[in-house]
Parts: sequence; structure tokens; C-alpha cells
Amino acid sequence: MASIETNGVTIEYQIHGVGEPMLFVMGLSGQLVDWPDPFLQLFLDEGFQVITFDNRDIGLSSQTMWSPPGQTSMMAAALSRRPLKRVGYTLTDMADDAVGLLDGLGIDSAHIVGVSMGAMIGQEMAINHPHKVKSLCSIMSNTGDRRNGTASISLLAQMAQCPSRFDDPVDVVVETFRLMSGPHFLAEPYRELAERRVKRSWTPAGSARQTAAIMGSRDRTKLLGSISAPTLVIHGLLDRLVKPSGGVATASAIPTSRLLAFPEMAHDLPAIYWPEMKQAIIANTARHLLSVSKLKLP
Repeated sequence: MASIETNGVTIEYQIHGVGEPMLFVMGLSGQLVDWPDPFLQLFLDEGFQVITFDNRDIGLSSQTMWSPPGQTSMMAAALSRRPLKRVGYTLTDMADDAVGLLDGLGIDSAHIVGVSMGAMIGQEMAINHPHKVKSLCSIMSNTGDRRNGTASISLLAQMAQCPSRFDDPVDVVVETFRLMSGPHFLAEPYRELAERRVKRSWTPAGSARQTAAIMGSRDRTKLLGSISAPTLVIHGLLDRLVKPSGGVATASAIPTSRLLAFPEMAHDLPAIYWPEMKQAIIANTARHLLSVSKLKLP
């Protein structure tokens, strides 16, 4: 692995393969190692260059070291549907990190695939840096409007109890995965992933800062109307962390978007849906190539 200094932070990244660059942007608390290797291999097999990275405050990227609001303040903001104030950074800054990574790698533009918070970052990239985004895939995310794609309060309460219920961080991660996931959850593979994540880096304070960044960010709904990059929106109909209305609102806000919904997917990436996801994402990248070829016609 390697790192790049950009936007005042150090970003850890990993590159596999050669070809059209495809940047995978992980969600809240997620490290680059959280992407399932077989899932990424699907795109390597299609001739894409796969780039993964740790967002700031997680994994081996920079810890920004500011104090986020406490859990009570964040819960009050969520219930009132008002943005947090005085946060250390927002999703716009995190999108600038990702763009800085591409610049540092000498990549003019890339296909962007983001999950959850990572899709929010991808949306901000497409809004603020449209020349860097060839196509966008927004998975299990929302527009930041605080009405659609909100979390189940009961789920948030269950997740908040995890650190006090378990002494081992691996158990905390596994239980959090279980609560977010749908009927295709398999404990053993998730335990292997959790062990890999915790061994590499365990930064709960960084996760709290990322949460505050999401809650302090703007409503992107109107701005999403400016996106011209071909966009695919994917959402699970069982998602309780970002309810399906978030995906519907995202697809409605982006003129170029297509919506793909999976009936037995929650806030996870069940392997049973990978083949269909891959086909849809590849088809979305082809829409970019088609638009470019049309522009070149005399």
C-alpha cells in the first residue's frame, strides 16, 4: 500500500490492475480492506483499474484530532433534522480528499463507486468536480435532505449499545454488521473481515468524527440536478440505516440516474446480488463511453 499527501491530510490507498480507473469510496467507519476481494475482482476481470482508499479519520489515513459533539447532541440533531454546527470538516472536504488522490495519481477522471457515506462523497465529487467523474454509482445512500433515507431510531439505539455489550472490538464490529445486514448475513465471513479491520486499525474516535461530518453537511438535493455523469443508484429495500426513500430521492434528484433496488438487501452487499450489480455498474460506465463518442461525432 502507499499514501499521498493532499488537502492537508494523508490518504492511504491501494491500486490493482490497469485500464479505466474505477475509484471505490467506502462508507462510515469503513476501511479499504472492507471491500470484499471477490467483489473487486469482478471489475478487475472486466479490465478496470481498481483504486481503494481509507477516508480521513479511518484506517491508515490521517486522524484529524478534533473533538466531535457527544452522542446526545448528535442524536438530538438527528431527531430535529437539523445539521450539526461547528464540525471539523464536511463531506465536501472528504470529496476534495478523493479528488486530490486522483490528482496525485495523475488520473484526469475516474468512474466512482461509493457506498453509504462513500456515495455521499461521490455525489459531492460529481457536484463540485464534474470533470473528475466519468460515471457515478451511488449505493445505499441519500441526498442529505434529512427527510429521506433517514435511519431507524430503534436500529441506532441498538448500534449505540454495541460498545458496552462487548469487550472485544471484533465482536462490536460483527454485531454492528449483523444489525445493519439483511437475511443473507453470514457471521463467519463478517468475523474474518472484522478481525482484519481491527488488526489493521481501530479508531472509534475517527468514526465519531466522520459521523459528525455527515450530520454537518449540506442538503445536496438541488445541487444533484447539475450532475451530467451517467449515474446508477442502488438500494436495498430492507435497509434500516439508510431507508430506501434515500435511494429513491437520489434517483429523482439526478437527471441522468437509473435506480436498481434489491428486495433482500439491507445496508450490506450480499454476494447473491454481485453479478447483477456488476452488470449494472459496467452498463453505467458504458453510458459514459457512449456520451463521449457522440460528442466526437462531426
